[in-house]
Amino acid sequence: MSHRKAVLLMIVVTLLWSTAGVVSRQLDSARSFEVTFWRSAFNALALIVALSVMRGTALWGQLLRAPRQVWISGLCWSVMFTAFMVAITLTKVANVLVTMALGPLITALFSRVFLKHHLPLRTWVAILVATAGIGWMFGHEAGGGDAQSLLGVLVALAVPLSAAVNWTLLQHISHGKGDPEACDVAPIDMLPAVLLGALISALSVLPLAWPFQASVHDLSLLALLGVFQLALPCLLVVRLTRTLPGPAISLLGQLEVLFGVLWAWAWGGEQLSQATLVGGLMVLGALAANEALALRRRSH
Repeated sequence: MSHRKAVLLMIVVTLLWSTAGVVSRQLDSARSFEVTFWRSAFNALALIVALSVMRGTALWGQLLRAPRQVWISGLCWSVMFTAFMVAITLTKVANVLVTMALGPLITALFSRVFLKHHLPLRTWVAILVATAGIGWMFGHEAGGGDAQSLLGVLVALAVPLSAAVNWTLLQHISHGKGDPEACDVAPIDMLPAVLLGALISALSVLPLAWPFQASVHDLSLLALLGVFQLALPCLLVVRLTRTLPGPAISLLGQLEVLFGVLWAWAWGGEQLSQATLVGGLMVLGALAANEALALRRRSH
């Protein structure tokens, strides 16, 4: 796959990911853990069908014999699936997405710590500015006395943290610590990890989701999320790790913030608070400045 095609596909992935917030606002009676359960369950069902077509009966043997890297990635996916939907039921979509925008910088930091990648000064500055932006938003939520919204932001932090671990692991597996020629072993099939993540997520929240209250309308929307907002884009992004490095995937994934906030404003009836706007501009501004300086340096 060419780099250009990979980037275009990653943009499609972010468009699909960004629909979760606005669709979840259209639910009638399903709440919190039940929303998470049904979305993850439909995701798992779609992945079972898709991977069974791709792998046949060998799929279940692959799951049983999966190496620890697949299980670690599966746990990361499960945290991402679960924390995101729980956070959205506790606070505004914009708060969750702005918090998730820390992903590229955390991924870059993890690449430095675990893969020994060099981080330039501009990236360290961007990490500090973005962290200050999230701190600003935290302070507003805490100072405003909205404990539920603050809890939602804290839960949302689990998403970029687990995503950073996942992208770093996938980059290590796909590129041999950033050098494709350094990887002299057979590549590990990481697609089953997405299925494991969906199954772990659904099973872990099932006791908390009972008794079910979702209407037929809710189930249809959650099925839509499970298949098109999770299963399809997550399978695509695992494939894209063979072409794009972890930090690049994490950075392109921030388009989800822009798309998601736009959908929530246009069709979800959400308004941006001043603290979310300031914090979001600090985070996205730090990301944009970091990448602009990187592009300028490569052009010279």
